[in-house]
Amino acid sequence: MRIMAVFAHPDDEIGCIGTLAKHAARGDEVMLVWTTLGELASQFGDAPHEEVTKIRRQHGAWVADKIGAQHHFLDMGDSRMTGSRAEGLQLARLYAQFRPNAVITWSDDHPHPDHRMSAKIAYDAITLARIPKIINEADPVLPPPDLSDTPNLESGEEVQKREPWRESIRFYQYYAPASPYPEVLINVEDTLDVAAEVMGFYQDFYKWAWSPEQFREGRERTGQLGGVKAAERFNVRMAHLRARDFLD
Repeated sequence: MRIMAVFAHPDDEIGCIGTLAKHAARGDEVMLVWTTLGELASQFGDAPHEEVTKIRRQHGAWVADKIGAQHHFLDMGDSRMTGSRAEGLQLARLYAQFRPNAVITWSDDHPHPDHRMSAKIAYDAITLARIPKIINEADPVLPPPDLSDTPNLESGEEVQKREPWRESIRFYQYYAPASPYPEVLINVEDTLDVAAEVMGFYQDFYKWAWSPEQFREGRERTGQLGGVKAAERFNVRMAHLRARDFLD
């Protein structure tokens, strides 16, 4: 199984890090994708752009290494995303190379525009990646994605002319109470420690008041909803969940 997590800024992935770590530990291919470099974080003050983006890339690399994932940055501009076709096409080209079976992203109603737009283009890219003439169209403004920061990319790396990716993609979003879609809980008891470590890594950088202990407590409360010790919560963008053989 191949899973791609699409978020706007390094740290957005905290909400699903236990799930991603669990899949990576099972042997699934996992790729973290950030649509911006998160370069406007106020913690950087007046530091030069080159220094800021270097540090943000290091953040992403550290997290990906910690959970055993690949990673890739796009550079759509922190707090400048528009949800355009051009942005969706960049991501669709990455879909065509990585060939995800599942995508995790933000909810549709988050206050931050980059978060909403990341969710929008992640969904739009599912259709764009299906159309050969679109993902292969000549466009000097949109060169092929630079995969130099993903040296372990295996899926599709040999393809010169991009083949469309037409397999079904399960589309998971961070849980939102107003979402019309079914919710899914993932048991992350086994990866709660590494998830809390990632959260603590960002806490050290941002100086959040929110602590790893509070993070753990939140996952444990979510787990109570599903009868497990710790869980992460998503909506899956479909009208109905798959049929099961029996009630549980």
